[in-house]
Amino acid sequence: MPRAIWKGYLKVGELVCPVALYAAASTAERVSFHTINRKTGHRVHRDFVDSESGKPVAREDQAKGYEVAADEYILLTPEDIAGAIPESDKTLAVQSFIGCAAVDAVYFDKPYYIGPADPEAEESFVLLREGMRAKKVAALAQTVLFRRLRTLLIRPHDDGLVGTTLNFDYEVRSAEEAFAEAPKMKIKGEMLDLAKHIIQTKAGTFDPTGFDDRYDAALAELVQAKLEGRKLTPKPAPKASEPGDLLAALRESAGKKTPARKAAKPKAKPAAAARRKAG
Repeated sequence: MPRAIWKGYLKVGELVCPVALYAAASTAERVSFHTINRKTGHRVHRDFVDSESGKPVAREDQAKGYEVAADEYILLTPEDIAGAIPESDKTLAVQSFIGCAAVDAVYFDKPYYIGPADPEAEESFVLLREGMRAKKVAALAQTVLFRRLRTLLIRPHDDGLVGTTLNFDYEVRSAEEAFAEAPKMKIKGEMLDLAKHIIQTKAGTFDPTGFDDRYDAALAELVQAKLEGRKLTPKPAPKASEPGDLLAALRESAGKKTPARKAAKPKAKPAAAARRKAG
C-alpha cells in the first residue's frame, strides 16, 4: 500500500468523508545528476548560509520569512500559515460541481489519487464517486496542501477519485502576448484537404505505455558510451519545411505524388520568328 501524503476530509454540504491523497506521478525514476567539482571530481554539496555571518544554518533553524522592508522580515511558522485559513486545513471543501471538461488544461498542475482513509469511510466515498460518475461531473474543492491554499478538480477514476491541483488565474499567463506574432491567415483548397487527410490517417487513442522517455533513454546511452569510451554522433536536427515546399511535404506525408512540372516550351529565336512571319 502506498504511503498517503495527506489525510483529511472530503466535505460536500453535511456529508463528510475521511480521505487520503497519494502521489499519482513521480519523477524518482528519471536519470538524475549531481553537481561535481570539475577540478577535483568531488561532489559539491549545497548549504544554506547566513547572509551576514556566512555560517551554515541548520534545517531546524530555517524559517519562512516575508520581506516587509530592506533586510526586515516577518517570520511565519507552518502553524501560522495553516491558522490563517483554519476552515480549509485538512478539509477538501467542495465549492461546486461542473462538467468534467469545463476546465482549460492550461490550469492543470499536478494529479493525486484520492481514496477512503479508513474502512468506515468506504460507503460515503463510493456514494460520492458513483454520484459524480452518474451525473458526469467533477468537483471543485479547496484545501491547504503543503502550506498553500490549493484548488483541486476532483473526478471519478477507476475505483477511486483523482484530484488535480489547479493553477490560480494570476499564475496562468495571458495567451495574447505569446500569440501576438501568430500569423492570421486562412488555408484552403488542396493544402487544407491534405492536412485533414493526414490527421485522419494518424487518428488513434492515448496509450501512455506507447510513449517512452526518449530523453532519459538518450542520457542513459550517453552515460554508457562515456563509460565505454565511445563517442556518440549527434543526430541532425529536423529541417523545417520551406514555404515553397509545404504543398510537396503535405503530398509526400499523405502518400501522394507531386505532379511533375510541365516543361516550358522553348521560346523561338528572333531570326526564326522573323522568317515565319515573313513566310
